[in-house]
Amino acid sequence: MSKLELPDAELLALIEPIMDNLMAGSTAIDHAMHTRDFTGRMLDLVSPERLEEMCQRYQSELGLFTDRELISLVRRPDAVAVLWRQNFSKAAGDFVAEALFVEEQGELLVDHAMVW
Repeated sequence: MSKLELPDAELLALIEPIMDNLMAGSTAIDHAMHTRDFTGRMLDLVSPERLEEMCQRYQSELGLFTDRELISLVRRPDAVAVLWRQNFSKAAGDFVAEALFVEEQGELLVDHAMVW
C-alpha cells in the first residue's frame, strides 16, 4: 500500500513532521534542513541563495512562523495537497501554508510548498 493511500490521520502523522522540519529550516535559513524532504524538482528550484533571499524578505515583513492549523487534506491520484492556516509573529491575520506531497521510492517528499 502506498503511503498516499493511508487514512487521513495516519498520513498527517507522517506529513506534519516533514512540514515542521521545512518550516524550522526556513526560520533558521538552513538550506539542508529546509530541503531535506524535497523532490529533485524542488531541489533544483530552491538554491541556498534563493532560500536566503526569500526567508530574509518574509521574516523582515511578516516575522517568524507561529501557529499552524490544518484546513484540508486534498487527495489526488498521485499526490496529496495539504493546506494549513498559518500565522506569523509580526503580521496580523491568517495566511495559508500549502504543500504537495508525493511518494518516491516509499518516501513522502515535498514537490511544491508555498505560504501566501
